[in-house]
Amino acid sequence: KVLDASTLSFGTRVRWFAICFVAGILCSFLGTALLWLPKGIKLFAVFYTLGNIAALASTCFLMGPVKQLKAMFDPKRLIATIVMLLCLILTLCAVFWWNKKGLAVLFCILQFLAMTWYSLSYIPFAR
Repeated sequence: KVLDASTLSFGTRVRWFAICFVAGILCSFLGTALLWLPKGIKLFAVFYTLGNIAALASTCFLMGPVKQLKAMFDPKRLIATIVMLLCLILTLCAVFWWNKKGLAVLFCILQFLAMTWYSLSYIPFAR
């Protein structure tokens, strides 16, 4: 019952959705701004990835976490979800373990494309 979105009022769910979504956008923009600092690639990758995770998590407030996970792994958007999650992980791997700046930027671009593809999977006939 705690994981169900219906335990929160509609106004509360919308408010927290907006807060998480705006926080995600701000983290992504902050990460992009930090890219231009010396050795800012790590901060860029972390903030950009956190921004995408926050934006993704924001929909949990509207749908509820369990319903969100079921929707994410629905067969019609399974590939988009896997590619998106893989890009999130590979971005952090590229910057922290492999120390490949160019690869980290490439995975951030792929992250953006994967998030767009994932988002479009919720719109009928947009895939």
